[in-house]
Amino acid sequence: MQPNAINTALNRFSYVEDIILHIFYFVATNMPDLPRHSQAKLYPCELVTIGILFALKGGYFRAFYPWLKRDYGTWFGDGSLPERTRLQRLLKTHRDWCDLFLADPSFFTVIDSYPIELIFPIRQGRSSLQVGKKGRDKGRWSVGIKLCWLLNDVCRVVGWDWDTMNVYDKRFHAVVTPFLGQTIVLADFGFRAKEGVPEHMKLCPKGTLE
Repeated sequence: MQPNAINTALNRFSYVEDIILHIFYFVATNMPDLPRHSQAKLYPCELVTIGILFALKGGYFRAFYPWLKRDYGTWFGDGSLPERTRLQRLLKTHRDWCDLFLADPSFFTVIDSYPIELIFPIRQGRSSLQVGKKGRDKGRWSVGIKLCWLLNDVCRVVGWDWDTMNVYDKRFHAVVTPFLGQTIVLADFGFRAKEGVPEHMKLCPKGTLE
C-alpha cells in the first residue's frame, strides 16, 4: 500500500472513531439513567449508540454486524457483542428509547409530510413483504411511504410518524395532539379535514408564514 493510501485509511478510521465517540457522548449525557439488566452485555446507552450507527451507515444488518464486531466490538459491553440476531431483537424491543431524544416544542412549530419512493409502480405487488403503497405526489405516481415531522424553531424533531403514501396528511393529526397548550403548529392545507383540525393547528396558505 502506498504512503498516501495508508494516511487516507488512517484518517478515515480516526474519523469514524470520532463519530462513534461523539454519538456515545451525546446519548450518555441526554439519556435517563436506565438500569442494565443483570444478564445483559450492553448498557442502554451502548445499545442506543449501536442503533444510531446502524441508521447512519444504512444497508443490511447482516453486513453491518461483522463490521461493528470486527472493528469496534471491544468498545461495547464487556468487550464482546451479543450474537447478531440477539442484538437485532434488542434494537427492535427498545426502539421506543429513541423518543427520549425528541426536542421540546417552541412557540411555533411546523409540520409537514415528505414522500419517500421505495419502488417503481411497475414493481408493485411483486413481494409479499412490500411496505409502501401507491400514491400520487406532485402529479407523479409512486409506491412508498410518507414521513411526517413536527419541527421546532431550530429545526429539531419534536414528534414524528409515518404511513403509506396513499393516506391523506390528516392522518398525522395525532402527531400534534399531545402538544395542545404548548405550541402553535403551522401546516399547509394538505392537513385540512372535513371534521376540522386540532385547535392549536393553524393552516397557512402557500407563501405565507414562511
